[in-house]
Amino acid sequence: MSQEIHEAEPEATRRIAGESESSRASRGWWDRNADEYQSDHGAFLGDDRFVWGPEGLDEADAALLGPAASLNGLDVLEIGAGAAQCSRWLAAQGARPVALDLSHRQLQHALRIGEGIPLVEADAGKLPFRVGSFDLACSAYGAVPFVADPVQVFREVRRVLRPGGRWVFSVTHPIRWAFPDEPGPEGLSVAASYFDRVPYVEQDEEGNAVYVEHHRTLGDRVRDVVAGGFRLVDLVEPEWPAWNNQEWGGWSPLRGNLIPGTAIFVCERD
Repeated sequence: MSQEIHEAEPEATRRIAGESESSRASRGWWDRNADEYQSDHGAFLGDDRFVWGPEGLDEADAALLGPAASLNGLDVLEIGAGAAQCSRWLAAQGARPVALDLSHRQLQHALRIGEGIPLVEADAGKLPFRVGSFDLACSAYGAVPFVADPVQVFREVRRVLRPGGRWVFSVTHPIRWAFPDEPGPEGLSVAASYFDRVPYVEQDEEGNAVYVEHHRTLGDRVRDVVAGGFRLVDLVEPEWPAWNNQEWGGWSPLRGNLIPGTAIFVCERD
């Protein structure tokens, strides 16, 4: 008689998680969950759209990297590219994008959608590129929320950018840390301290982290940008648009109309 073996659900906790543990957890989590992620969100993301977050702010409208016409001929690094949807949009504007991700399985989805975009499997804190390789760098919810040392990532991005290069990244808005990650009314009441920076960790029965997310306050993020060698030129908090009626994890029209869900940092390298 066969016996079913059920994998234990990871334990959610708050504890310190360093750089190497966070990196291992992120690689494993995205490799295991890439199929479900692309199945659930692929239609919203499209194959060749550049969407900054669950609100649906489109780079074609926002032009945070610059006017679309100005992207022609530029070398662009996308960090935490997933299935490289943003990179495909950039290529359609005449840019020369490179899509980098920690997850092998996410990059396999990039190949599934279509070839033609250079793909690199690497850690955002150790970019395998020469000094001054790119004109622009971008990341839509990639890498930054999951690393223990964001300043190291920013310094690496600065290293590979040419002078005057722009670095634009989006993350979960820091205020969300204080609220439960729920799309309904239960997600509207403060449940934790906004100032508690202890990482959120999901761990297995042996105590090994299988998912890690790091919290930085809005002020922390600004200071990290400066410490990384950048000048902050804009901070965008997208409002929830009337056309978007979808729920995505803790994002929803209900919450989106009341509190910000995404923060986009527009930075420049001097």
